[in-house]
Amino acid sequence: MKLVKYGVTLRRLCADDLELLRTWRNSDYVRQFMEYREYISPEMQQKWFETVNNPDNFFYIIEHNNEKIGMINEKNLDRNGKGTTESGILIAYEKYSNTFIPVCASLIMIEISLYLLNGKESYIRILKDNLRSISYNKKLGYQLCPGQEGIENQQYVLTRKSFEESTRKLRKAASKLSGGDNNLYIIFYREDFESGLAQAAGKLLETLPIVIQKKTGENGSTVYFYDMDFHSSGNKGLYDPDLKISPFSY
Repeated sequence: MKLVKYGVTLRRLCADDLELLRTWRNSDYVRQFMEYREYISPEMQQKWFETVNNPDNFFYIIEHNNEKIGMINEKNLDRNGKGTTESGILIAYEKYSNTFIPVCASLIMIEISLYLLNGKESYIRILKDNLRSISYNKKLGYQLCPGQEGIENQQYVLTRKSFEESTRKLRKAASKLSGGDNNLYIIFYREDFESGLAQAAGKLLETLPIVIQKKTGENGSTVYFYDMDFHSSGNKGLYDPDLKISPFSY
């Protein structure tokens, strides 16, 4: 499964990514931003993956120009009415930390959480001395939760209102960087149908009150395409594996 928007691709984490992710997670650069800083073994990584590889957790490798640069997630999705999730992002290389790529990846995940999954609140935790991450997430609309002042790993919350008010300029800038394309492309592959992920997600997508196009590719992939701006969702298009976007109609 892949999500494509703003010139950034989020590819669902799979077993083949675990060793790369473990290397990132054990690096000195990444560990300094984590509450848990002990060495992670292959066995520990595999055990963790088995707990999150399910429809209630969304872990993605961030890719740009065919390079893997980190991971982003929405986890512990509450399906019982509260509409809450927990979010996180890991940027593996310092050279990408102050670029537009983490911002675009975060925008994609938050838009999906709030608009597609009908989320109400997204929670994150940030070490209180990680000033860069605090500044970054405040620009996305996250606000410190009450009673967190004396806690080392502090909790922040994001609502749809705070996101929309805080990111109006950011979203416009991200759109310009991608040539003005506000469309989100969701691509499912054969393995997604074999696992049942594609069928479950497809049922959700087809119940949304927006215009959605669907097409099956020659390689067995299924593409869902729609405009994330619900006020102008009548456009049609197609995503192909070469990241070339072209119009189509039935």
